[in-house]
Amino acid sequence: MLWPIVKTAIASRSKTAVVDDQRRYTYAHILGGSLFLAEKLDSVTSRRHVGIMLPTSGSFPVALMACWFANRVAVPLNYLLSKEELQYIIRDSGIDTIITVGPMLSFIGGAEVIPPGVKIIDLMTDVDFTGVPPLRWPPLNGADDLAVILYTSGTSGRPKGVMLSHGNLLSNVKAACLHAGMSGADVFVGVLPQFHSFGLTALKHIPLWLRSKVVYTARFIPKKLVSLISEHKPAVFMAVPSMYGAMLGVKSATAEDFASLRLAISGGEPLPGAVFDEFKSRFNVHILEGYGLTETSPVSNWSLPYRNRIKSVGPAIPDVDILIVDDKDKPVPVGGEGEILISGPNIMKGYYQLPDQTAAVFVDIDGPGGQPPRRFFRSGDIGKLDEDGFLYITGRKKEMLIIAGENVFPREIEEVLNQHPTVRDSAVIGKMDDLRGELPIAFVELVEDATFDEKELRGWCRDRLAQFKVPREIRLMEKLPRNPTGKIMRRQLKA
Repeated sequence: MLWPIVKTAIASRSKTAVVDDQRRYTYAHILGGSLFLAEKLDSVTSRRHVGIMLPTSGSFPVALMACWFANRVAVPLNYLLSKEELQYIIRDSGIDTIITVGPMLSFIGGAEVIPPGVKIIDLMTDVDFTGVPPLRWPPLNGADDLAVILYTSGTSGRPKGVMLSHGNLLSNVKAACLHAGMSGADVFVGVLPQFHSFGLTALKHIPLWLRSKVVYTARFIPKKLVSLISEHKPAVFMAVPSMYGAMLGVKSATAEDFASLRLAISGGEPLPGAVFDEFKSRFNVHILEGYGLTETSPVSNWSLPYRNRIKSVGPAIPDVDILIVDDKDKPVPVGGEGEILISGPNIMKGYYQLPDQTAAVFVDIDGPGGQPPRRFFRSGDIGKLDEDGFLYITGRKKEMLIIAGENVFPREIEEVLNQHPTVRDSAVIGKMDDLRGELPIAFVELVEDATFDEKELRGWCRDRLAQFKVPREIRLMEKLPRNPTGKIMRRQLKA
């Protein structure tokens, strides 16, 4: 993945690569900065894995390319997680060095949040970016060589490290660009965090590979984002549905502000119909849904202006195959519902240090007409394909919520609630909101003689979970509904 971007940077060194909240970067700035930082990395650590904790900005591609120049594996860190979650990822990934900036450390609660012994490289104070950068030859990484480890929620409540290779990332970038007809003339605007696979590929890898200009803003402020779109006139804008919903609240926004958009892409969670309709009627913007997972680098399906259908996430991108199977892993007829399986060069290498969980999400399916079996990834989502190959997501096989584009398992929240001295047991479900997407709703059963205090319980969660995981509502139940074996019946809670 590094070589194509290096060639891009050399060929377009004077062209603007990134505009963020602080400054403008040319492609020469990105390339030179990464060489300076790679030299610093070599002097600080010999570990293979290096953490990156940076806001959505030009500093992130500098840090990522520095890791690759130094032949390291980048571990982007989600700064929205709780202290305990962040510390777990740092320890599990084996990193002893984190590239960050002082304001980011302040945002997470100070350097004391970082486990003892982990070194910090502060880009604002610890690296001298002046003069001629120390030149080095990019390592000759193979397609199967590991590039990044992105942590996503696990069924056990512990995050899992998704291992993506250089070949995974490059194949996904090439296929997505070919599918959507994007070029270096396209300008991108986005606020998606780059620790997330959607933001990493859509707003870092794709624009830099195309030699495009990308405009970043670190904080999601709807009015500011509308202003950036109006000012920079991007052809491509990518966001999660809740962001589109919030932008509808900008009363001063007009269709003229969005007139340049050719591709308004929504991903990470289902797009509410009300958001789609209002964007279309008010701004004349047809939001196009896509689909994918961290494990698929992430894009597998993508609707296009000339190839879209209502409530569909579109056809598969080139070199990606979608298969719908029943509970016995047998393909279902066209239009039939089943689990979505995905195959292609974009599929992850596996989960870091979790061989059993890796094996559980892969299955070999016999090809038609006696062709050799192909390896497919189990998405855990339920869907169907129409006769033209358009994919529709109809449900989830696993009990995962998608909140603001982030995967959240109910058990993560339930374990925190169950630690409260007044709670005997709890259950968490997702509730769809027309503008904000899926929200976590908790039901609690209290210990005898305990007093229900929703405010206190939400504060308890807020101290121990990332903000987006805190239940929007907590409801008291005398007894949680259970089946004869004692399992909580979530369908009754949804009803």
